[in-house]
Amino acid sequence: MGKLRRGGYVFFFWKGDHDPRHVHIFMDGREVAKWNLDSWVLMKGEMNKKLLKILEELVREGKL
Repeated sequence: MGKLRRGGYVFFFWKGDHDPRHVHIFMDGREVAKWNLDSWVLMKGEMNKKLLKILEELVREGKL
């Protein structure tokens, strides 16, 4: 399991988890989104510009 913190969000991901590759995103202990890393779409919850920018940074940095 991987866990990253950035911008007030906590990102959880599991290597070898079921397809598609995705990340669970929490804020204040509550899941706010589930994001598909393969097709770059929201699977569950809500997305905002700040969160999308953080996701793009994490991918660019090779952390997701």
